[in-house]
Amino acid sequence: MKRSNSKARVTRTDAVVPQQSPEGVPAGWAEIQREIAEASGISLLLVNGHQPPALAVANNNSICEALQSSPEHVKLCDPYCGEAHARATAANTITHYRCHAGLHCFVMPLEIETDRKLAVIGGRAFVRGVDYRETAERFRSGDLQDLSSDELFRNVIFADEADLDHAALRVSVAASKFKPVPLQRNMETASVTTTTERVIEYPAAKIESTQPEPGDKVESIDFAAPEVDESRSLADSIRRFAEQIDASDPTQTYQSIVARSADLLRAERSSLLLFDESENLLTMKASRGIPTAVADVAPIAVGQGIAGAVLRENRPLVATVDELGRSSLPERLYKTSSFISYPIAIGQRRFGVLNLADKIGGGAYDLHDLSVIDLLAPQIALALERAQWQQRANQFQLMSITDPLTGLHNRRYLEARLAEELSRSKRYDYPLSFMMIDIDDFKLYNDFNGHQAGDRALEIISQCLHAALRKVDVASRYGGEEFSILLPQTTLEEAGVIADRIRRKIMTTKFPHGASQPLGMVTASIGLSVLSPSLNSAEAIVRAADRALYHAKGHGKNRAYAYHPLQGTGRPASADSQEQ
Repeated sequence: MKRSNSKARVTRTDAVVPQQSPEGVPAGWAEIQREIAEASGISLLLVNGHQPPALAVANNNSICEALQSSPEHVKLCDPYCGEAHARATAANTITHYRCHAGLHCFVMPLEIETDRKLAVIGGRAFVRGVDYRETAERFRSGDLQDLSSDELFRNVIFADEADLDHAALRVSVAASKFKPVPLQRNMETASVTTTTERVIEYPAAKIESTQPEPGDKVESIDFAAPEVDESRSLADSIRRFAEQIDASDPTQTYQSIVARSADLLRAERSSLLLFDESENLLTMKASRGIPTAVADVAPIAVGQGIAGAVLRENRPLVATVDELGRSSLPERLYKTSSFISYPIAIGQRRFGVLNLADKIGGGAYDLHDLSVIDLLAPQIALALERAQWQQRANQFQLMSITDPLTGLHNRRYLEARLAEELSRSKRYDYPLSFMMIDIDDFKLYNDFNGHQAGDRALEIISQCLHAALRKVDVASRYGGEEFSILLPQTTLEEAGVIADRIRRKIMTTKFPHGASQPLGMVTASIGLSVLSPSLNSAEAIVRAADRALYHAKGHGKNRAYAYHPLQGTGRPASADSQEQ
């Protein structure tokens, strides 16, 4: 990207760092890489050393393009993508990293040539929304603001870790089948171009002659074209699939997942069962081709039946009922015995099971069909996650779960999550901690510096929380200058460490008018509580944390106290928490 500064408004094209040097790309690989990148929705780069430039770039993240095109900013990327090739060749295996811009990537050796050690960088994707917001803030008002332009967010890539893993697998499979296409150098340019198509399995006899005689037929295009067309068709279908299943109404999302999956896998019968963690049951939410109404299908306990076992083991099953030693009930009217039962999950979080049966034409499902669902599953999981929260929003009449000023969750969202996590903690005997945070003397800050300065201070506080918290923690603005943190599966001792980290982060952060505060800086007091026999409801946990917060305020502020259930008062959350 070309940029100009305030001193010299003329942009020089020779100052732009080149991103691609395609002369050394193995013939046929660039097209394969492009197809995988488009189907996976991530960036892929073929590299043969320090990057930039890469040999081939597909679906590049526009933020990366802006950073690495700038001579002033490319050095920020050098320890990450710049040195990725060296790390991959040294480790001789796939490695993952997160760069300074919060983008998640992988790099893996690519063994498609014997004389060069090539590697593929993949991802360049935001996995967490907070990473994207922080990077956008850097471009808006931070150290990267001189790169801001209309093109900057043209192709920002979002994905999850499963998307990156699937893409890496596809690259590995493609590399194992890849055979470079020789160039017919004495032919016309148009002929040379057409013979650089990808060929996976190609008879050697067809490419022995580099100079065809008059009347000879060049058949390489005929052999390669069907496979390329099929791959492109599948990639297009997967892209359309993601668009078709994303609906604002959860019920429509469920039905679209069932219908579109059945279309792609040529199934006359399909169903989607969602996992209710509180009840440990699978409940059917949508179906196609099943004679029984969805509402009449009884829930299935995890571990029972085929779907229950698939969810428990978190492994897909492609089989026939005969192979399993079972028989289907006559009233279910199955046409064939072949089926696929596939668990939908992101990491350890389970969403449900997708079932497909009665393949059109009477054939049996195989590993090729399973590989198609492998590509669809991450998109289904993300769509189900959005649908779940949309459904909760409807239930709580909560169409927005974000505080507009700080970008944190709001109080109503917190209360819903607290009830959910409390139920899960009781069910599985997990610890659960809670935290109330109040900005010390915030009214003085507001009165002396104005409400706009106060709003800015609250925004900075939210950034401090993001920096100090873990991915699993749930931060929210409780009201005014009060914030709350829900800490699932966290003991009181662990929560005390986190509280002290938050307190120190706020205390050491520069605020525009922090020196005018009574303590000479902006500080926060924190109250903690933990799930226990005497604090076993959401109301009691919040009330206890609030009481501990009041105790911290009364003992000098800028400290963290935990509620003591025996004394009904506060006590220091950790040995360091009282230091100012």
